Amino acid sequence: MNVHAPALAEPHRFDDAMSAFAGDVIGDLSKFPKKLSPKYFYDAKGSELFEQITVLPEYYPTRTELAILRERGGEIAGLIPQGAALVEFGAGATTKVRLLLERSRFAAYVPVDISGDFLNAQADGLRRDFPALDVHPVAADFTAPFALPAAVAGMPKVGFFPGSTLGNFEPQEAEAFLLSARKILGRGAQLILGVDLEKDERTLYDAYNDAAGVTARFNLNVLERINRELGGNFDLSGFIHRSVYNRDRHRIEMHLISRKAQRVRVLGHHFSFRPGESIHTENSYKYSLDRFTTLAQTSGWQVKESWTDEGRMFSVHALVASAE
Repeated sequence: MNVHAPALAEPHRFDDAMSAFAGDVIGDLSKFPKKLSPKYFYDAKGSELFEQITVLPEYYPTRTELAILRERGGEIAGLIPQGAALVEFGAGATTKVRLLLERSRFAAYVPVDISGDFLNAQADGLRRDFPALDVHPVAADFTAPFALPAAVAGMPKVGFFPGSTLGNFEPQEAEAFLLSARKILGRGAQLILGVDLEKDERTLYDAYNDAAGVTARFNLNVLERINRELGGNFDLSGFIHRSVYNRDRHRIEMHLISRKAQRVRVLGHHFSFRPGESIHTENSYKYSLDRFTTLAQTSGWQVKESWTDEGRMFSVHALVASAE
């Protein structure tokens, strides 16, 4: 019996965000090969699962970036003008941003994220711990243009984009995001961001195929979200998580592989799967320092400073908007 049958039998009423989700899911599952956008991983459950991933022993990016931010925090703070507004693109848990807030005298913090409930909960925690800081959460898709709150209009802007999220974009999408961020932040803005670096393939494989299976649950959660929010009837046991490294394209690829021949329904649309067929859910590009510098320059930014850990596993960069 399909537990979603009542939902399918009634008209679905969507707000703009839900309409975009529905449109992207229908469009992307209609393509060959099938895919889903990784931005839809991050509902409340997905955000929680990702935070679990960040503390796994195999997952080096978070702890390595945190170490860089702790060790180089004074140098980063020295580049930031007093009284600036910190705008975090894709704000998640506040562990990393707290390191900046503790070292620099920001007047305001603008966390931007597609998951409004998770965003507001994190913002409330920051208000308690930084009572002098004005916190203005913005529920938005940070990959598209959005307006900053009027309250920060007259402040210098510093963007913050930690983690390896830039690597989730195709190279042309990464360039488009950096161009968009420059436009949103405005003239003279700075941007602090993390970039994962190329390294041995075994380390990369283990980071995205953890022994505890948390990454697999995170990947499968996007199908669960489609079932819950769009009335889909995906059988989660009919798909398995798989991550592989594509050496030629310098990226980890994450897939959901169909275990069997099956047919799935979402909002009246039907999608057939062959045994072994993939839904490509995410890429994570790994950069050399030179390739990232070139990307930044073509996107309207200059690299002011770069920091890496001793093993050159990860990098943090301070960018400044190029003069127009």
